[in-house]
Formats: sequence, C-alpha cells, structure tokens
Amino acid sequence: MHFLKAITLAALLGTAVVNPALAGKSDDTLRVAFVEEILELDYNYTTKREYIIIADLIDENLFEINPETNAFEPAVATGYEYIDPLTIEVKLRDDVTFHNGQKLTARDVAYTYNWIIDPESESHPGPGHATWLKSAEVVDDYTVRFHLLNDYPLAIRDLATRVSIRPENTYHVDGKVVRNAAALEPVGLGPYRVASFKPGQELVLERYDGYYSNSPKGDVPIENIVIRTIPDIGTQQAELMSGGIDWMYNVPLDVAQSVQGLPMVEHLSGPDLRVSFIVLDAAGYTDPDGPLTNRQVRQAMNHAVNKADIAQYLVGGTAEPIHTPCHPAQFGCDTSIQDYPYDPELGRQMLAEAGYPDGFPLDLWAYRERPMAEAVAADLEKIGIDVNLRYVQLASLDQARANQEIPAYIGTWGSGGTADTALIANIHFNATTDRNLSGDEKLTELVLAAEATSDQDERRRLYTEALTIIADEAYWVPLVTYSVNYLVNSELNFPLNADGLPRLYSASWK
Repeated sequence: MHFLKAITLAALLGTAVVNPALAGKSDDTLRVAFVEEILELDYNYTTKREYIIIADLIDENLFEINPETNAFEPAVATGYEYIDPLTIEVKLRDDVTFHNGQKLTARDVAYTYNWIIDPESESHPGPGHATWLKSAEVVDDYTVRFHLLNDYPLAIRDLATRVSIRPENTYHVDGKVVRNAAALEPVGLGPYRVASFKPGQELVLERYDGYYSNSPKGDVPIENIVIRTIPDIGTQQAELMSGGIDWMYNVPLDVAQSVQGLPMVEHLSGPDLRVSFIVLDAAGYTDPDGPLTNRQVRQAMNHAVNKADIAQYLVGGTAEPIHTPCHPAQFGCDTSIQDYPYDPELGRQMLAEAGYPDGFPLDLWAYRERPMAEAVAADLEKIGIDVNLRYVQLASLDQARANQEIPAYIGTWGSGGTADTALIANIHFNATTDRNLSGDEKLTELVLAAEATSDQDERRRLYTEALTIIADEAYWVPLVTYSVNYLVNSELNFPLNADGLPRLYSASWK
C-alpha cells in the first residue's frame, strides 16, 4: 500500500507562501482552494462535485432537499400538486430575480426544462430527465405544468436537483444554438453572483443583494467567496498556514492529521454518500476478446483489492469498504448480494484458471484521489496484472470513455446527495450512457423498470435483482464509501451535513 508522506510542520513553515490577500474575517472574504481546475460554471454542462458546490452558490432549484431529513422543501417554487399521475403543477414565488435583475417567471422554468431534454442541447442532465419528462408547459406567469412520460417516483427529487434554471432563450442567441452561452458568467438565481472568473485559476463571487428572502439556504453570512485552483495539496496547506486561504476540501487523511493541534487550523471530517468503484469493460468495447470479457478475471480483480486498507488509511473517518454498486445508506441498496473478500492468492489462482497465469497488461484510467488509484494499481499488480495507470483530467477521461477507448477506470459518484439507488444505477447501467460497460440489456430493463413505478416494495425487488446480476457478473469492483476531510481556518464556522455536500453559503466567521 502506498501512502502519502505526511508533511511536517517545519516543512510547511519553510515553504509557506506569503499571500498579500490574507484570508480571514477581516475583509469578509472566504478564500477556498480546489485541487481540480474550474473551467466553466454552467452546471447544466458539468458534473463533478466541485461544480455542484459552485452551482449551489450561484444557482437555484425549484425545490431543495433538506440534507438532514431528505424532505423536499420549496425553494423558488412554493409547492406542487399532481393534477393526474402524469401531470405535476408547480407554483412559483413572485419575488425571485436573476442576477441581472430580471424577474423569474414560468417562461424561464419551462424554457430551461424543455431545453434540457431537447437532444440538441447535449446537456448533462438531458438523457436522465428525458426518460421521464415529456415537456414543461407555461400555465400563467407563476405556474408551470410538467408532463411526464410515465409514472416516475423521483420526479420531485429531479426538480429539486441537477437542473440550473436560466433566463428564457439563454442558449439561443440571435436565432442560433449556443450551448456554452452560460459557461463563463451564468445568470443564476442563487445567493452569490459571479464577479469575475479566470478559467482554471480563480472564481470571485459576491453576495447577491437581490436574493429572495426565506429561502432554504437562508441569509448568507459571508459577503465574498474566492475559489482558486491550487493543484498541489502541500501548497494548499502552506497557504492555509500562512493565511492565504481559509478552506481546503477532500484533504488526504494523513495530511489532515499532520496539522491537527495547531491553533490556526481545524480538521473537520464528515460523512458522504459518495462511493468509488472500478468500472470494467465486460462488454469488450475496447477488445472483444480481451481478458475483461471473462467473468472469472473480473471476479479475480474483485478479490485483489484491499478495500478495507484504502478506507482506513487513505480516506479515514467514517469511510468503509463496500461490495455493492451503490452506497449502503441508499434506498434499494441490498447488501446481501455477492461479496468478494480480499484474497490476492485466490485472485491469482482464478486468473490462472481463466487462462492468464502470467497476468495481462491493463490500462487503468483515473482522474482523482491519486493515492487511491496508485493503491488499487499496486494491488492488481500483486495478482499479476501489469497496470498502466493513466491519471488524467476528467475531460480527457470523459472523451476517451465516449469513444469507448477505456478498458477500466476508477469512478466516483455522489448521487447528488440523494439516498436512493436510482441516482447511481441509472447513470451507470442505462443502455444510453457511455458509463455502462456491461453490455447487459437486462440490467437496463431492470433499472428503468425500478424508475417506472412508485411501488417502493417493487422498486426494492427490482434493484435487488439488478444488483445481484452486477455482483455475480463482477461488472464492477466496488471500492469504498467516502468520508470527507477538511482543513479550515480556526476562525471559520463550517457546518457539515449528512449528505456530505459542502455548503459554502452556510459558513460564517466565529
């Protein structure tokens, strides 16, 4: 197992960056560091967690999910009513404005959702929403009707997440479709507006004075938020120590523990619905006769990875090893399915029985948590698999996956903080997604059937059947649940939520 070297205090102080823009409450500016580059700001065209965090600041949904109770609460909507099983009527508040001062109306909401499900939009939430949403209709200035294709138990959940509402015609400029029209300066409804943005470097947000009252997010205490890309975690630490930043996210456990006890820093650790896993090209898209099309090879790989050590030593906190393709806390995530205990000797034996006594070369792709990726690669090499770890930016992985050029990759998924297996099953086992490398049509049928009924017992049965197939066929190597480590300025109050989503708007100074 490979571990990060802990950075000593002496080394930190020796390399500390003297930043003229000192962090802290003196100028009411929360300074945040991300490892990942922020290249665009329109959540309708992005996916990863850092973009969700930003969207939560600058955008708004019709409803919000209470992270403690999982209840749906009105946000810019005041409520909803099922007119019939396939029609939901949503009423809007009449006092909500976009960051350009324009008043939100039903036309903006209907435009946004109709655009999202239009194949021409090529939006990220489009394929998922198009499975249940037929159209959105304007009834009057503050009333929208959503027409469903089928009974869909997660419709209100989908109206509470994922789609950022834009002013009417945002993506249609001078009669032409402009998909990236909101990429650099989205006109949102959230508590912060974009003051400036340098892609890959720095995002400056300022509190929006026109933000509507009594929102689920409340009155945001801090006036400005600056988010910088600082790829090196040691540099982030040095800046935190010297007062250059106030907040570090997804900190490796040993790094977080190395500064515990210092007066200017606080280590926080909270739960997360995010899970990690290895997706295997069982369908043979990259090699029709390759080793990954052999079930015994995939099962051997499941025995090879020491997930317990990864959870304990690389993630820490509440992290746990998993054998399910979902978070055990999610509805429908049946943990009684096939497990493959850590047993590298058995894995080696199974590879030999499958016809690979000397192993085989494997390109394993990854884009985050490099220590975890290196640990997984080292474990696979112990049973004879010659791993070429291709650690890349997410955009490169996305492109290669779309081209069906990836035999195996380490993925993570947070399900948008929603405790339901649907939120991970659809995106990974629907036949329409390039994340589905199983080639298993029955899986798609089961996943879609579970989303076409409101009968919870039937949904649970369908997910059990789907998860059993995934485990028996070893389409994935499930890895671990996450526990998020933060290092923050000791003068900062930063509440942690059960769903693991960092809500920067709720931070305040002590």
